[in-house]
Amino acid sequence: MTDEEYPLWAKSEKNTFDRLTASLQAHKVRLNCCDWLVGACSRKREYSSRRLTVGSAPTLKYPSNVICNQKYNIFTFIPLVLYEQFKFFLNLYFLVVAISQFIPEVRIGYLYTYWGPLGFVLVVTMIREALDDFRRYRRDKEANSQIYKKLTAVGIKNILSSDIRVGDLLFVEKNQRVPADMVLLRTADRSGSIFIRTDQLDGETDWKLRLAVPYTQALAADKELFALNASLFAEKPQKDIHSFIGTFSKTNEEGLQSEDPLSLQNALWASTVVASSSALGIVIYTGREMRSVMNTSQPKSKVGQLDLEINTLTKVLFTSVVALSILMMSIKGFTGPWYRYLVRFILLFSYIIPISLRVNLDMGKAAYSWMIQQDDEIPGTVVRSTTIPEELGRIVYLLTDKTGTLTQNEMVFKKIHLGTVSFASDTMDEVMTHVRDTYAVQTSSSSSSTPTQPAAITSRVKRTVVTRVHEAVKAIALCHNVTPVYEDVNAVGSGPEADQLVGAKCTYQASSPDEVALVTWTENIGLALVKRDQSSMQLTTPTGSCLSFSVLHIFPFTSESKRMGIIVKDETTDEIIFYLKGADVVMTSVVQYNDWLEEECGNMAREGLRTLVIAKKVLSEDQYKLFSNVHHQAQVSVENRAARVQAAVESLERDMQLLCITGVEDKLQADVRPTLEVLRNAAIKVWMLTGDKMETATCIAKSSQLVSRSQAIHTFRPISTRTDAHLELNMFRRRNDCALVISGESLEVCLKYYEHEFMELVCQCPAVVCCRCTPTQKADIVRLLRTHTGKPTCAIGDGGNDVSMIQAANAGIGIVGKEGKQASLAADFSITQFSFIARLLLVHGRNSYKRSASLSQFVMHRGLIITAMQVVFCSVFYFASIQLFPSFLMVGYATVYTMFPVFSLVLDVDVKPEIALTYPELYKELTKGRSLSFKTFFIWVLISIYQGMIEAMPNCCILKQLMLFLGCFNINFLTLLAHFSIK
Repeated sequence: MTDEEYPLWAKSEKNTFDRLTASLQAHKVRLNCCDWLVGACSRKREYSSRRLTVGSAPTLKYPSNVICNQKYNIFTFIPLVLYEQFKFFLNLYFLVVAISQFIPEVRIGYLYTYWGPLGFVLVVTMIREALDDFRRYRRDKEANSQIYKKLTAVGIKNILSSDIRVGDLLFVEKNQRVPADMVLLRTADRSGSIFIRTDQLDGETDWKLRLAVPYTQALAADKELFALNASLFAEKPQKDIHSFIGTFSKTNEEGLQSEDPLSLQNALWASTVVASSSALGIVIYTGREMRSVMNTSQPKSKVGQLDLEINTLTKVLFTSVVALSILMMSIKGFTGPWYRYLVRFILLFSYIIPISLRVNLDMGKAAYSWMIQQDDEIPGTVVRSTTIPEELGRIVYLLTDKTGTLTQNEMVFKKIHLGTVSFASDTMDEVMTHVRDTYAVQTSSSSSSTPTQPAAITSRVKRTVVTRVHEAVKAIALCHNVTPVYEDVNAVGSGPEADQLVGAKCTYQASSPDEVALVTWTENIGLALVKRDQSSMQLTTPTGSCLSFSVLHIFPFTSESKRMGIIVKDETTDEIIFYLKGADVVMTSVVQYNDWLEEECGNMAREGLRTLVIAKKVLSEDQYKLFSNVHHQAQVSVENRAARVQAAVESLERDMQLLCITGVEDKLQADVRPTLEVLRNAAIKVWMLTGDKMETATCIAKSSQLVSRSQAIHTFRPISTRTDAHLELNMFRRRNDCALVISGESLEVCLKYYEHEFMELVCQCPAVVCCRCTPTQKADIVRLLRTHTGKPTCAIGDGGNDVSMIQAANAGIGIVGKEGKQASLAADFSITQFSFIARLLLVHGRNSYKRSASLSQFVMHRGLIITAMQVVFCSVFYFASIQLFPSFLMVGYATVYTMFPVFSLVLDVDVKPEIALTYPELYKELTKGRSLSFKTFFIWVLISIYQGMIEAMPNCCILKQLMLFLGCFNINFLTLLAHFSIK
């Protein structure tokens, strides 16, 4: 056979084994087949890009859209449950001992005394797992049974969510969840825009703007999609929820083909919700290829660290049993059926590991869980996993989400600074008065047939405070991406005038809550945004007049640029103005020289406010035309498009007029600051993992006192190469006792090249803030901490994007909040607010761990006493492998006779709750694991041996003498009886 005749999977194997003899060829091929099959089964799933024809079903097969979160099915339920139970040495030991009682030669008791407790544990476990999996099945069935409308060539028909396929054209109505990843083709709004809620995907409660493909939005009817000669290209599925690359290709009647780029603004990811209007899109990813599914890890059964430690101790006890049995046989002598005697000795001494240990621990954990739910100080708390309550008492790292967990995600405008004067909450009336006076002058000037521009601005005198306030408020009212949304959608969609909308109920929507807070503030001041589309904007003044502006260009905020800009044209004066707002670190080099910007930004930041610097620049007609041409050329370029567009915008960002600094406060959850202080004193290191921007996360870390005022902050600059990571790590190594702020992208680079060094440094930080983290990155960070430190971790969040992190931690806590109950349902513990975590860890965690540690050692102590007595008994009676007590007495001893000490340990309280919260330093001792260690274990062993020998030695000696006396008496009696019988 030639090389060309070999299958692809065998060519490499042939090169490796070409030196083998011809007689082994057949065996080699079979071996290669097995290797190939194993490799194919374990091969990592590969994804591919796709090109879909609009209106036609794809020829390739893609994953179904069935949601399945069940852990078991009808065939795997019993095997998997048994595996989960018997993979631990403790349960496996009980099983082997119970099976051994079927052998008559080594049976030492009744079968029910061994199989009864073991069967009880297995039945309870199976019932619990079955109920949990049935609940998951019902939730999956509800999601898969949701009905959507599918557009076909013959009309609209209903379709189940589980029946959706790639290439389908789906309608998604307002407030309906998107069932699969889609590209937006058409909307009910004529502008082609809709808003979506992404709280269950990225944790942000603000609405996001999405745009339909312009070509399909311009069609007269939905059915015209089937007459198009158009196709759509989508990149291969990936986890990144913040990007999308695709193209929309169309061919006109003349055969000319053109392409339009597709980006994130054209995509609707699954698990998002359409918040306004209705949408029609084409499905591009389904099932496991969806962004939300790829960022969600499969749930796994959690095992507490205390259970693992008990499992280790049982191995030590088993080793001791085997060694003791061999010692007894050595003294007795390896004669006769010695192996049978050895097994009987092992079974006789098996009470050293009592089978009731598992039952008592499970019952104790159930009691601890009930106590947590009945605590009136933390109402609404739910324990969803009753197997790990003691893990709450040993937490070293707490990883928390920001939005909705530490904060309420409600922005409030607090302060504005104009350089020479500032206005806070108590002086906002003065700002309102200045704005009203400005437009009152304008109105009187207009009635006198004078120019419509405000007199305060057109005057040649030195700029007054009134003028500066007016310009700042006007800039805030115009420089944003906010859209007013009215309840009467039809009226707004028909294009009413701005004066018709005044007084109508309106809500502002934007991708950033900061912008909503700013626009809401200008409305309260008197300059309200009443209408906005992609090309125009209308404001109303305190006097009721309308100001109209044309939107010429918008430069959205990005994490790289850290600023947002807009070019508008006043339709009354034809003045073209470029407004820019952003972080102080980038705006300092953009605005004209001043001596107050840096100082005032620092002052606001120390107050916990999120600052924005706002500036403007008036453009002439020629300047704007030159910029527009350069910007258009950059947008249509194929190579280095982003860099060329940024360079064009930066050409305008020079020598700009500084207008003001704004300060916005993100409301914290109740009692966040004292809670974090208590956790810090308890030696719990808190890490904040958020998908938000770096500046926002840093402000929240300061305002919540996650980073204390006296602590320095090291901000990890963006890196992309190994050299950059090496330099930045060296710089970070020189900083001592400082908090770390790092982005998700930089974190990935560091972990790729310097994982061990980075984790060693970062674990020494008192606080860590990770920004722009995807759900998968959050879970990866939790796993890294568990792997590198070996310390218990706890994750807390409130959104669907926190589920992976919660499931990866030793103990996961979900908060029931504005972002729904997805995190709460997936967590081990559910609370209603962040401040409850202090009592949950310091009080209930402490009690659960201390009680479980004492209970497990007491149960072992109880078994060790019986084993010590059995050893003494066998030693006294010539090393006979005979049971000291009947089996039914041993069952009673392990349950009824000693139940009161067990109950007392379950209810034991070593420290009152008030003291545990007042002195959180007491929690430090628990994290060291000293309540259950080899030291405490061997102390209990020595006590057990002492008590067992003291109780057994005198009794066994007396029993031996009594039996010898009775034996001699019986011999003498029989001798006399025989003597008289002979006579």
